[in-house]
Amino acid sequence: MQKNLIENLSKIIAKLPGMGPRIAKRIILHLANNKQKTLGPLIEALENLRDKIEHCQICGNLDEGKVCQICLSNSRDVSLICVVEEVADLWAIERAQNYRGKYHILGGNLSAVSGKSIEDLNIESLNNRLKSGEVKEVIIATSATIDGQTTANFLLENLKEFNVKVTRLA
Repeated sequence: MQKNLIENLSKIIAKLPGMGPRIAKRIILHLANNKQKTLGPLIEALENLRDKIEHCQICGNLDEGKVCQICLSNSRDVSLICVVEEVADLWAIERAQNYRGKYHILGGNLSAVSGKSIEDLNIESLNNRLKSGEVKEVIIATSATIDGQTTANFLLENLKEFNVKVTRLA
């Protein structure tokens, strides 16, 4: 029975990005040997993630409310939007601490291989944000992959109908 619990947990952890079966088992061993220090806080943090974290209704970021702290911030430049593929891309840009605009997360990129199409991306809400007229510049910061470039090219065409400056990061 114990082996089944460990194996089941190991399979779940191994499915996480960057994890494999060996790392998963090492994590389980550490948690089991340090229950008092690490297991309780981890469980509480995971429950908070499940119960309190959601996607921002405006940009798609993850935060503790319906609107993220970046979208709520009055110190951010509302006339500038950086379009990224995933939340992790936003986090990477934020680590640099030199961008002061807002964001828009697409939720992936156009990909024939994975079957992601225009309808699967958060493009309609981007268009709605641009219709307000507040946005003057859009920075497209998609990945340098073929799918990222395809997505950027689509966005470049899509944004022509709006009166905004478009910058493409390579």
